[in-house]
Amino acid sequence: MQKPARVSKNRYYLNIAEEVSRRSTCMSSQFGCIIVRDDQIISTGYNGAPRGTKDCMELGNCLRRKLNVASGTQYELCRSVHAEQNAIINAARAGVSLLNGKIFLFGRKVLAGEEQLIKSYPCFICKKMILNSGIAEVFGNDEKGEIVNFKVADWIEEWAKNDMIEDSQKYSAGYKSAGGAGLDGVAQSAGGGTGDVQNAGAGGAGATALANSAGGAKGAAAMGGCGACCNSNCDGK
Repeated sequence: MQKPARVSKNRYYLNIAEEVSRRSTCMSSQFGCIIVRDDQIISTGYNGAPRGTKDCMELGNCLRRKLNVASGTQYELCRSVHAEQNAIINAARAGVSLLNGKIFLFGRKVLAGEEQLIKSYPCFICKKMILNSGIAEVFGNDEKGEIVNFKVADWIEEWAKNDMIEDSQKYSAGYKSAGGAGLDGVAQSAGGGTGDVQNAGAGGAGATALANSAGGAKGAAAMGGCGACCNSNCDGK
């Protein structure tokens, strides 16, 4: 008698993460994440707006695509919390430790109704949260649906040797800013001052924000280019 086909344990968990991603409220890239510890699912998350707030589907647009924000940059310009972030947050709400756990992350692009697999990889912000949460491994899908695996210890070793913003592996869903130069935006402060937000340098090397406060004082802050997701990811992983 022929034995029925049986999926591997990693595929089993990644398939569940794919189903979780279908709860996403992102209109560009949908991600689902589960965290497994001692062979038990202890938390799930998908990329979407914070609890009780309006998401992109309700508002009818993706803020990042509307503003032509390039993938892996300027995550303050996003309504969503990334799938990995939400999974970590949900574990904290339940009082569950993530130490030595595993993340399974599934991602795909869904812009304009066209579904396409993308390499599911945590953004720069999510990677830092994963490191601090004690997660040991990250599993995801690549563009062909194959399983890819990353050891968090390898990320720590790389960042211990080099500046973390020089990350050798970076998330990108392939969305580019208009003309490839970045985003130019103008915001009015309460006192009538203006602020400029733009990508600094070619290839999304970073972002520089200039803001005038209500009293007219001018400040500048540089944000290192993560080149990553959003959700959480990332985003949208």
